[in-house]
Amino acid sequence: MNDATTAELTLPIEGMTCASCVNRIERFLVKTPGVETASVNLATETATIRYLPALADRDRLVGAIESAGYDVRTRPAAVPGVAPTLADAFSADDLDRAYESRALLIKAVASIVVAVLIMIAMFAPQSAVGLTDLNRLIILPATFIQFWAGGRFYRAAWRAARHGTTNMDTLVAVGTSAAWAYSVVVTLWPGIVESAGMEPVTYFDSATIIIGLVLLGRWLEQRAKSRTTGAIRGLIGLSPTTARIVRDGVDAEVALETVQPGDLLRVRPGDKVPVDGVVIEGGSAVDASMLTGEPIPVTVGPGDEVIGATLNTTGTFVMRATRVGRDTALARIVELVQRAQGSKAPIQRLADRIAEVFVPVVIVTASATFVIWFLAGPEPRLTYALTAFISVLVIACPCAMGLATPTAIMVGTGRGAEAGILIRGGEALETAQRVRAVVFDKTGTLTQGRPSVVDVVVAVGHTVAEILDMAGALEKGSEHPLGAAIVARAHRDELGFGAVSGFDALAGGGVQGTVAGETGSHAVIVGSRRMLDERGIDVRGLDDAAAAAEAAGRTVAYVAIDGAAAGLVSLGDPVKPTAADAVRALTEQGLEVWLITGDCRTTAEAVARQVGIRDDRIEAEVRPADKAASIERLQSRGLVVAMVGDGINDAPGIAQADLGIAIGTGADVAIEASDITLVGGDPRSVAASIALSKATMSVVRQNLGWAFGYNIVLIPVAMGILYPAFGIALSPALAAGAMALSSVSVVTNSLRLRGFDARRTVHSGHAAAIAAGDGVG
Repeated sequence: MNDATTAELTLPIEGMTCASCVNRIERFLVKTPGVETASVNLATETATIRYLPALADRDRLVGAIESAGYDVRTRPAAVPGVAPTLADAFSADDLDRAYESRALLIKAVASIVVAVLIMIAMFAPQSAVGLTDLNRLIILPATFIQFWAGGRFYRAAWRAARHGTTNMDTLVAVGTSAAWAYSVVVTLWPGIVESAGMEPVTYFDSATIIIGLVLLGRWLEQRAKSRTTGAIRGLIGLSPTTARIVRDGVDAEVALETVQPGDLLRVRPGDKVPVDGVVIEGGSAVDASMLTGEPIPVTVGPGDEVIGATLNTTGTFVMRATRVGRDTALARIVELVQRAQGSKAPIQRLADRIAEVFVPVVIVTASATFVIWFLAGPEPRLTYALTAFISVLVIACPCAMGLATPTAIMVGTGRGAEAGILIRGGEALETAQRVRAVVFDKTGTLTQGRPSVVDVVVAVGHTVAEILDMAGALEKGSEHPLGAAIVARAHRDELGFGAVSGFDALAGGGVQGTVAGETGSHAVIVGSRRMLDERGIDVRGLDDAAAAAEAAGRTVAYVAIDGAAAGLVSLGDPVKPTAADAVRALTEQGLEVWLITGDCRTTAEAVARQVGIRDDRIEAEVRPADKAASIERLQSRGLVVAMVGDGINDAPGIAQADLGIAIGTGADVAIEASDITLVGGDPRSVAASIALSKATMSVVRQNLGWAFGYNIVLIPVAMGILYPAFGIALSPALAAGAMALSSVSVVTNSLRLRGFDARRTVHSGHAAAIAAGDGVG
């Protein structure tokens, strides 16, 4: 389905506790007419839905979630006349989670305190109070905790039961209810157990400590999850709250949300650039490291673009606002990071499929355990059977399974955003770590992308001024960087202002048209040698000059006037200082590095030599439309291929590649077009992004291994497999503690990625660490 006919909506969900909740909500959403895809993230507690507005709307989607047994968190109403700021929605979610976290902690502490007091009372000398009387004293606080602190489990389990399903709350509710109900019977009718020859022992302490530890685990888990959003919080915090607007020559400080496109803003030394815009007066050095990760400030002057939230260092300048509010580069980056953190990696599907049947299987397993212990266990059989039943239910809660992948993706994508690496989602992360070949474009990727005219060579009968005048006038209609360089050189000599008609740009070839000059109108072509050869224009007289320029790594643009070769323009585009380091880092990872460019072979080889790309991995004079075929040839060898380009001219190659990487600034359209966008334009970030993906997926595999291994090992222990040989049985309290530890350990392991320094690892040449997906510190 065409994306133009679809819409995307993100809804915050309440009541999710484990991977089975995620799977259930997704199934209900996907079954809703008009919904194309639905991805539910347990870590962010959101559902991202792509749907057809003609068939579905927000109310219907909310209804589907409610039908699954869950609630959609309401957003605060907008204040009339006040534009929402970037942080509004995020702050509202923070407040909701802070309130919920506080409630969890209060109930967890109360439950644990009551449980400890019950244990002290149970083990204290009972000469003054008999066991039956003691149980009657304990029943009141235990029952209060069961339904006050444990009420959330009953509500969630009841919602699931009404829709014919189960979740981890079902396990906790059934397990603690069994312990509490048995204890109530023993307390109120002790004769029933005494007649069976058993002591009237209760399990109020087990029920309350389980509730307390599970709630404490969720509180710790929520605290840890809140740290995974630190990258977004940090990005939002970059935005200033005010701007200095210039009106009628007078400066006035105004709230940022009141700034409109077209407003003039003054930025003084030490100020943050308030919004995206263009410098119209003055100049300075702007530090964009908070967005790009590049520490060296960039000099800006009239005509240069500046990005909101970057830091002005030395001078003062006046800028015209071009993008404000949610249209700024920072807002789009935050939106992209939020979308990535709410995405799901393909590896998560395994956990989702298992979670779908996991809870029912656990209930059956726990019931079978009870029966086996009751029929064949030692005395007191009922006590052992009940203990094993509760332990299996509690220890098997699959919350760690649901958190394993999304928490790692949240931290990994957030860490990337802090380094100027914008990763589109979990699928891109998973693909990046499998890349085996990286294809670079040349102009603007390995080179600065700001070429300048180095030399002009003319054929007999023509002059440099004539070449610059004709070529400069024609190239005004071109958007290519080489064309812009020719126009700039012509305008410097006050040339290139002639009227042009019949302009035509040929992708990967050049431009042609009719230019009106002092001597009349002339048919002019500016382009590659192949373009002129195809039109039968003889350029052999310029071969020596072209060869010398190409040997120096320059690009040559031929100029033909009225069907004859008139000269050539030699353009230099310096290689980026970090390009050789980038190629070296990728090569050390064992990746094939290719250069595919529309430039001539000689120029391509000169650039490749400077950056360290092998001659047999160069494809030159490749049209944009043919780059896809070049990448397809690499894919036919079984290689997973990443294409690195500017996201516009290289669109066919990026679309064909398994992973599209756009190098540009935060304001580029490439942010929306690629799988990964490198905000700062440093090619070393290609290796850094692959290193980050390897580290993230390594953590994902560790998390899933822990989550699955935990259940595989401890469920049999809870069932009592060690009892016949070693006399070891797992108590419900230890089961609750282990379950809580499982979730917290998964989230904590993911948080290790916050210490991952991909740039340090790549820049220092630690290829072995990168290849292993290490670098977390």
